[in-house]
Amino acid sequence: MKPQLLKVSTDTLHSFSARRDTAPDINNRWHYHEETELIYVRKGTGTQFIGDSMLSFKPGDVVLVGSNLPHYWRFDEEYFRDGSEVEVWAIHFKENFFGQAFLELPENHELRKVLEQSRRGVRIGADESVAISAIIRQLTETEGTTRLIRLLEALTSIARAKDKTLLASLGFRYNFQDSEKDRIQSIYNYSITNFKKKIQLAEIAEVARVSHHSFCKYFKSKSGKTYSRFINEIRVGHACKLLIESRMTVKEVCYESGFYNFASFHKYFKEITGKSPLSYQKTFVS
Repeated sequence: MKPQLLKVSTDTLHSFSARRDTAPDINNRWHYHEETELIYVRKGTGTQFIGDSMLSFKPGDVVLVGSNLPHYWRFDEEYFRDGSEVEVWAIHFKENFFGQAFLELPENHELRKVLEQSRRGVRIGADESVAISAIIRQLTETEGTTRLIRLLEALTSIARAKDKTLLASLGFRYNFQDSEKDRIQSIYNYSITNFKKKIQLAEIAEVARVSHHSFCKYFKSKSGKTYSRFINEIRVGHACKLLIESRMTVKEVCYESGFYNFASFHKYFKEITGKSPLSYQKTFVS
């Protein structure tokens, strides 16, 4: 699929866009845009796709997505089914909106660096995201020069954050053809909706509109990972959410997340998160 080019609207009174969204389907597709995007999730959970990275997202997350980096926030089904409200604060700005020479000032070395890092997507750790999210909320409520100062404060805080993760792999390049429009999107949507069951190769190949003989090669060439790795990442992401939020046992979480073998669940969970399911749960639940 070729990511859709999204036109970000601004008005004559502002040099960049800042808004608060409460609908789960806002920009609910694989897309990119020239503007750098700063996202703060206050309410809502789901799966984020940034370049070739796929992770669960949760309230409190702050992410900086660079210019022309494809991305997609998919909220969990409950928000569409039950009408539960989400709350996302989104800032869009062009790198040179301060003027072409601004970033070349020697004082802006760390600002240039974080904008370069954003080309891979930057996720801020939970502790440091608290202060940054407060700045983002203040930014949307101010006008004039203060608005510009708040954006610089947010970016500077991200640049200086000690706990941040670069998301897309170093070599990520998207090379989608026009004829593939919507194909990866369909694979993502179908997988997220059906990950609790065994998805047969022929089944997902039909969704992708390719032969089952060529699907695995096709998917890896476009995503940088195998489909089995991709679906296991979705399942482990769901398991992480259940381990934190529910009273289920680890074994119950295993089967509720689409794994049919406890040994496999334990193996893939540790491979993807770096921890055993029980150790992960103890990190968040006292």
